[in-house]
Amino acid sequence: MNKAVILAGGQGKRMKAEMPKPLFKVLGEPMLRWVISACEAAGLADICVVKGFKGEMIDEYLGGKYTTVLQAERLGTGHAVQQAIPFLEKDKSGNTLVLCGDAPFIDEETIRSSLEMHEKQNNAVTVITAELDEPFGYGRIIRTENGISGIVEQKDATDEQKAIKEVNSGAYWFRTADLVELLGKLDNNNAQGEYYLTDTISIAISEGKNAGAYKSDNADIIKGANDRKDLLELNNYARMAVIEKHLANGVEFTCTDGVVIERGVTIGVGTEILPNTIIRKNTTIGVNCKIGPNTVVENCKLGDDVNLHTVQAYEAEIESGVKIGPYVHIRPDSVIKSGTKIGDFVEIKNSVIGEKTAIAHLAYVGDSDIGKRVNIGCGTVTVNYDGIEKSRCVIGDNCFVGCNTNLIAPVKLGKAVYTAAGTTVTRDVPDYALAIDRGVMKINEGYTLRKLKTKLGK
Repeated sequence: MNKAVILAGGQGKRMKAEMPKPLFKVLGEPMLRWVISACEAAGLADICVVKGFKGEMIDEYLGGKYTTVLQAERLGTGHAVQQAIPFLEKDKSGNTLVLCGDAPFIDEETIRSSLEMHEKQNNAVTVITAELDEPFGYGRIIRTENGISGIVEQKDATDEQKAIKEVNSGAYWFRTADLVELLGKLDNNNAQGEYYLTDTISIAISEGKNAGAYKSDNADIIKGANDRKDLLELNNYARMAVIEKHLANGVEFTCTDGVVIERGVTIGVGTEILPNTIIRKNTTIGVNCKIGPNTVVENCKLGDDVNLHTVQAYEAEIESGVKIGPYVHIRPDSVIKSGTKIGDFVEIKNSVIGEKTAIAHLAYVGDSDIGKRVNIGCGTVTVNYDGIEKSRCVIGDNCFVGCNTNLIAPVKLGKAVYTAAGTTVTRDVPDYALAIDRGVMKINEGYTLRKLKTKLGK
């Protein structure tokens, strides 16, 4: 069985945070998740993560789904992989990919193609490489007619070697049985006193085993983050890469300023995304929608021809032909049925809003089921919480809820009910009825004149 060992023990001191570096996020996902996703997409289901600094945070994030081992002391990359030997020895029949948990742009195609070459050439070890226009700081690949002779680090390279543009990505394929054997032969006889994984190449060659290099067409596999500036660059790169994919699929962007779209998002043809729009998690958006500006959509399902303007929507379903905004908050577990219009300063929570219903402005609808063709007047509040538990309101089809109506849950309005402005509804209202709750209005003539005389002392 082929497997993967992901090195995720880095502290990232220059990040200035008490968190393992692979857990820093790129487009809303930890870098470690990007690496795991690429491995799984390439068919590597047996994965071991080597943790180190704040390893309990790695365990918490992974949730027990993958094998983890601890590198208690930071003694080099070779030492990190040595901690995974018990994992490797469970099945030494296949190959093992060793790669870094903080280089998020490794891709499925590179993993599959490099494995194919690794097996075809019968290599004990295959280094995954890429070519950079500016290779400063990276280990250079020294090629021979039959493979490679080794990797030379920047500080040890001659001028001729420094001119080489092919560099080590930090990812390697090993025959698993060879990897276990080679790890046992590493030593720390170097200036740093560390065990280097790259030394396995020279050891393998000295034993007459094949060592090769696969040069990926995707130079982005090299990209990593050592500080916050690097992380910002990774996010900007990933952000534009995702936007370019949507452009190619027929999505319109008049300006990409402030637009962030995470990887799992699906957007239909002809939809327009306006500036300062953030679309997260597994959101799906239909065709010919208009999203933004100043909008956040997270883990929602949107139909066709939806218009969201200055909206925050979370874990909701919004059907086709709905218009929402500006300044609207759609909270989780809400369903907005087709043709509905929701205007400014409205909050919807855990509610179903029926087809062609209008909630034009200044309303709170929580824990409610609203029917079709209902009009919710300005200032309407569903009073759903009594300090102990939440209760639901039910409003039937074709109701007209007057301005400044309070619905004290649990309460039900039947079909085509009218509530007069200012009414507080405390009990169920039958079909076709009018609910009105007003005190007698009094007019005190001359009040203002008397008030002014008292105030002015006249």
